[in-house]
Amino acid sequence: MAVNREELIECLNGLIEICRDSEKGFQTAADHVEEPELKKFFNQHSQQRAQFASELQAEVRQLGGTPAEGGSVSAALHRGWLNIKAVVAGGSTYAIVAECEQGEDAALVNYERVLKQNLPPNVLPVVKHQYTEIKRTHERLREWEQAA
Repeated sequence: MAVNREELIECLNGLIEICRDSEKGFQTAADHVEEPELKKFFNQHSQQRAQFASELQAEVRQLGGTPAEGGSVSAALHRGWLNIKAVVAGGSTYAIVAECEQGEDAALVNYERVLKQNLPPNVLPVVKHQYTEIKRTHERLREWEQAA
């Protein structure tokens, strides 16, 4: 059975909030690391998450809903990126990478929850593509974390 329009809008808005949290988290990380390769990686993924949020906002508008604009304010939604500011204040590169990896863990859990819904054919490829990209980022962060 297909998810109803209101539930779908709520699910997509939750993903928008996660993408905005990730965007801000990656930007904060980029601002606080010295390694050029890592700085570039974080900046690229911050921009990618902004793009993901925009794509999801377009889907919400197409459904006649009002898209979320900012990051999450709901404790139930997503806490993975909220520690990044505390970590960067005095954290090592390893700690920053580890915190970003935890943020991606939370994003993946939320995307998996949404993908379990019976999404309409126009929405499913967007969410699947974003999930795949987040999974790749998570794997790359884990590699960096293990190498540190």
